[in-house]
Amino acid sequence: MKLLNTELKNAVLQSMIDNLDKNRDAIIAANKKDLDAFDRDDQALYDRLIVDSAKVDDMIRAVREVKDQNDPVGTVISEDTLENGLHITNKAAPFGTIMIIYESRPDVTIEAAVLAFKANNKILLKGGKEAHNSNEELVKCWHQSLKENGLEDNWIQYLKMDRPTTQEFLRNPDQPLDLIVPRGGERLIDFVKQHAKCAVLVSGRGNNFAYVAPDADMEKVIPVIINAKTDKISACNALDKILVDKDHPKFEETLKTIEKALSENGVQVVASDQVIDHLETNDKIDSEDIWYEEFLSMKAAITSVSGLDNAIEFINKYSGGHSNIILTETQDDAVKFMEQIDSAAVYHNASTRFTDGGAMGVGAELAISTDKLHHRGPLGLKQLVTNKYYVLGNGQVRK
Repeated sequence: MKLLNTELKNAVLQSMIDNLDKNRDAIIAANKKDLDAFDRDDQALYDRLIVDSAKVDDMIRAVREVKDQNDPVGTVISEDTLENGLHITNKAAPFGTIMIIYESRPDVTIEAAVLAFKANNKILLKGGKEAHNSNEELVKCWHQSLKENGLEDNWIQYLKMDRPTTQEFLRNPDQPLDLIVPRGGERLIDFVKQHAKCAVLVSGRGNNFAYVAPDADMEKVIPVIINAKTDKISACNALDKILVDKDHPKFEETLKTIEKALSENGVQVVASDQVIDHLETNDKIDSEDIWYEEFLSMKAAITSVSGLDNAIEFINKYSGGHSNIILTETQDDAVKFMEQIDSAAVYHNASTRFTDGGAMGVGAELAISTDKLHHRGPLGLKQLVTNKYYVLGNGQVRK
């Protein structure tokens, strides 16, 4: 793959900033076609689909942020000269071609492409059919920006495929494919893993937990839980499950206070056998499966646990490995929780809604990875490169 210099890549991104602004009305009009055709039964998916003028501004800001970031390609990771005289430098290098499969969110068409391109990767965008008109209009802006700077449009490609065609493409791609990022639910991830022939980086599943310890400060607990649950229900960093420690000195009062706050904010509360008798809700959890489920709705599940170790065990068993909270005033317990919980982000007395590239200082993100290879958490510009060893010798041979 041809390596582009930073100046050329930034010129393309400046053109994209201009083209997004210039074509703002066309983008919003295309999005309206998608919204008008969408079945609003899935409110979370509908919310992710909306593109208004403020969302276009967000897209422009994302492109500008990446443009202003340092180019990661060629960055020296390590450098050493061995006793035998070999000089070895490890540098960041592009992946090659990245494919991202995503649902609903047209802004992914901007953020995924800008990150991949600045890191010198080609990207294949496989958006959902519900956002087809929006995505096509946004890709037109990309292709115009590439053309204005003398580049071919195959750097950023939009794939309009149905499920069988996608399945066949994953099995037998018509071009080299180095990495696939399925950004969506369990069915999409399983589908891609089953059929892909290259590396797959899992992203998108939440199912996040909050553990309320016996010494939790309720003046922190309620704002954190309400923000994590209700700020954006369609986000993978939204809170779904709440565990209250049985040893809390005001156990029943704490349960009732949390339920009341959730209910007042329009959240449906479902409860386990262990706690339902203490609550107003009649919605009892009747299957273990609910603890594995990502809600993406105004719904929260509550149960009790006995002690920090049981809370850690419970969360590690059921959580999606995305973001989990401990609410406690005991620093040692917070440290133990954060060290032993197996997830991309762990929180002490703070909302899970901060698991986001912008909120964590990464900038625009391709996705939130819950994999451990090659990176976990927000996939920003620095994470969309691999590495390459440059070995300089003077006739050395291994004996």
